[in-house]
Amino acid sequence: MTTGRLFGLGVGPGDPDLITLKALKLLKAADVVAYPTGKADGGNARAAVAPHINGKQELLPLLYPTTAGPLADAPSYPQLMRDFYEATSQEIADRLEAGKDVALICLGDPFFYGSYMYWHARLAERFETVVVPGVSSVMAAPIAMDRPLCHRSDVVTVLPATLPEDELEARLSAADVAVIMKLGRTFPKVRRTLDRLGLLDRAVYVERASMDGERILPVRNVEPDETDYFSVIIIPCDAPG
Repeated sequence: MTTGRLFGLGVGPGDPDLITLKALKLLKAADVVAYPTGKADGGNARAAVAPHINGKQELLPLLYPTTAGPLADAPSYPQLMRDFYEATSQEIADRLEAGKDVALICLGDPFFYGSYMYWHARLAERFETVVVPGVSSVMAAPIAMDRPLCHRSDVVTVLPATLPEDELEARLSAADVAVIMKLGRTFPKVRRTLDRLGLLDRAVYVERASMDGERILPVRNVEPDETDYFSVIIIPCDAPG
């Protein structure tokens, strides 16, 4: 029997209309739609493709054992996640070995901080694989702000907020323009760093860019306990003239 194909599809930042034509074509052609989620109801990735799924496709939720939180700092966390990716890779492999094409969807872009890369590393050598890029929140957030991210010779620095505070400060101090990702519980650390560097008044918080519930606020006005993992902080360029 011919094995199925694995489609790693970047489906954009959340707006169902921001999926590419290529990703949409492969999504509709797939026998199985697999989606990582931290919620039993399917979460944001499934919501982003919900209008495009037909009733004949198998839906395969890949339910994270935990989401970002205190457990992410525990020594057992890396092994817990490796076990999760191994187990769910086998679930996907079972469908592929049965000759079914599997679309594994990923918010944003599969290879830009995308969870898809961990399944790709375990499956791509065994099965035919097609990876389709997607619109990242790094692109969507400045559009939501209605401000350019960079221009001319600006250098854009993209930073995960999970960096140690001293490293975050060092990299931000050298940046022309910056995007800070992976917020949520890391927000207080990032805010302190921006304040020390005198960047607080330039920094803009964009939550759930292109999704329902989108919020755009000066970082100074954001309550730390009201931040969302699906958010970024943008330190944009000066207004081009």
